[in-house]
Amino acid sequence: MRILLANANTTEAITERCAETARAAASAGTEIVPGTPRFGPAVISSLLENAIAAHGVLDLLAEHAGAVDAVVLAVSLDTALDAARQLMPCPVVGMTEAACLTACMLGNRFGLVTFGGTEAYRLLIERHGLSGRLSGLIGVDFTPQRALTDPAGAVRAVAEGVATLAAGGADSIVLGGAALAGMEPALRAASPVPLLDGIRCGVRMAEALVALAPPRARQGPMAPVRGRDSVGLSPALATLLRGGD
Repeated sequence: MRILLANANTTEAITERCAETARAAASAGTEIVPGTPRFGPAVISSLLENAIAAHGVLDLLAEHAGAVDAVVLAVSLDTALDAARQLMPCPVVGMTEAACLTACMLGNRFGLVTFGGTEAYRLLIERHGLSGRLSGLIGVDFTPQRALTDPAGAVRAVAEGVATLAAGGADSIVLGGAALAGMEPALRAASPVPLLDGIRCGVRMAEALVALAPPRARQGPMAPVRGRDSVGLSPALATLLRGGD
């Protein structure tokens, strides 16, 4: 089984961190194929950057269409998730959606801790239909870039957020963001509730979907696009819009 681990920003260090976490979570025989877009924002921290990144990650996915068995979007906002599912001939899993759905199987309410602002996560969880299960959101005063150079400081900051969410009634806590990938082991002993890493959850859910082998939709919003012309897109993406393989 080959799983494309698709970062949606262009920071290669984040791709590498996510790939390391994904390989540790994957079953024997699963190959993790890390991918970074050839264009787009360095880090996604605004609606504008997220919109730009959507094109970049779809361009990346198109290059791998037919060559992988599943895709995990290694991006905290599940960037272009619906479009990716319509584009690709294989299951596509968003890391934050995967972690939130897993949290719903561990208890009634979950919290989420991330770096920086939280409003984008509130909107994302609402789109996933899980607002009623959310106990709270905390954005700690740290950045993904700083976490790469000060991992110990990042762990301390996130641990404070975890403690606050647990005290507020969360049955489990999602570690929101690709920059938090691989942090769960360092936080586990001090956390009174389960912590969920979106990359780990995403890889396991992708493996399960491949094993279930669901057929591709033939109608509705997830059905493939056919016969669409375009200008200026990569050859791979333009081919998929026309309905080619």
